[in-house]
Amino acid sequence: WLKVGSTPEVEARAPALGSRLAAVARMVERLTYRRHSRYATKANRCRTLRTPGGRLILQVVKKKAKGPACGDCGKRLIGLPCLRPLEYRRLKKRERRVSRAYGGTKCAKCVRSRIVRAFLIEEQKIVKQVLAEKAAAAKDPEKKRKTKKSK
Repeated sequence: WLKVGSTPEVEARAPALGSRLAAVARMVERLTYRRHSRYATKANRCRTLRTPGGRLILQVVKKKAKGPACGDCGKRLIGLPCLRPLEYRRLKKRERRVSRAYGGTKCAKCVRSRIVRAFLIEEQKIVKQVLAEKAAAAKDPEKKRKTKKSK
């Protein structure tokens, strides 16, 4: 809702014409929404523009995109454009992701920690297996000795 600029003649005569007439002289040009929704919602934000013909119109303002975030820590992912979901669908696959494991869904730090965690778990399993084999090997000679004595 914007005031239409008044002419110098009207401003000069405004005090003489009275306050009511002065208010009419500086009327506001009313604008209506051009889309389906008639309410000032987040999805229906507009800004007023003056056309070259002198008319005022409402221009729809797009929502600001947050961009993709890491699935683990929630930090914004670098190297990817900040777009709305519909615009992401229009992009090529290589533009939507980064060329590495979990590219486009997890940040590099979280991927690194996942790899290290998986490696350490595997190492732990191997150590358990080696210890179990040693324990089994230690028990086997005792069993063999007992069997020899019983004969």
